[in-house]
Amino acid sequence: MVTRRLPPLRALEAFMRTVRLGSARAAAEELNLSPSALSRRIANLEEFVGKKLFTRARQAMALTDEGHHFYEAVNPHFEALARAVEGQSDNLSLLRLRLGVLPLFGTQRLFPRIAELRKLHPLLHIDIDSGPHLEQRVGDTLDAAIILSRGPERGLHAVRLDENKVHAICSKELAGRIGKSPEQAILARQTFLIHNELPESFMAWKDALGMRDLDPMAIDHFDSGQIILEAAAQGLGIAIMHDDHLRRADDDRLTELFDIEVESPYSYWFVCKPTALESRPVRLFHDWLVKAGL
Repeated sequence: MVTRRLPPLRALEAFMRTVRLGSARAAAEELNLSPSALSRRIANLEEFVGKKLFTRARQAMALTDEGHHFYEAVNPHFEALARAVEGQSDNLSLLRLRLGVLPLFGTQRLFPRIAELRKLHPLLHIDIDSGPHLEQRVGDTLDAAIILSRGPERGLHAVRLDENKVHAICSKELAGRIGKSPEQAILARQTFLIHNELPESFMAWKDALGMRDLDPMAIDHFDSGQIILEAAAQGLGIAIMHDDHLRRADDDRLTELFDIEVESPYSYWFVCKPTALESRPVRLFHDWLVKAGL
């Protein structure tokens, strides 16, 4: 059997890191190479494949069309090779990811599917942090996070995971007392339950009802979506939450109040530092999350 020639793997690694990090300088730093040494490795790969993969101007490198095609063709096999070696090696250590996750996303969306990730990548282990200020801690105490936000801070790699509708959610008993038609006088006598991560959702909902000046009897604030839903189910007030939260809760004590659809200002996002994508634990989780469509 004739063994096919393989490209120089160090050159291929230099190419992949440059593309993923979006910067030749960052790739050189990651590989502990000088910029000129990185450039030589990529030149060796270009010589091997007989194509110009990058354009070079004033120390900047940009993928050519052929470079894009090459990356798209090679990337899945590059990851498959890494997984194959990972699965056959007894010497590789565990891959550890420090992930920030809001509790409701974790219980409703992440953990019902997390066993799939473990089967794909048995060495990948995740430390879960559901504490406050997740976005601010990315790159410090967290490798990555799943946040609920109007839009992540600039400078972060961000993937939007969903788009939502805002709904008023309450117990069926309370909904029966309030009635099917929104009347401001009745709503003004109610308690509303607001999540700390969704402060502007209540205003969006009031605007949709034409009740911007609605001043309820009380507004109770929570930092846990699970607790808000339980409080609503117990008849303690009207929760302003996402439709997805209600659907995934699958709690027959709860119902939507009024048949209106309101665009939410907020979405779930996956965020990390751009350079963190070169970390194998972050990359594995990121790619699985996007493909799984949680």
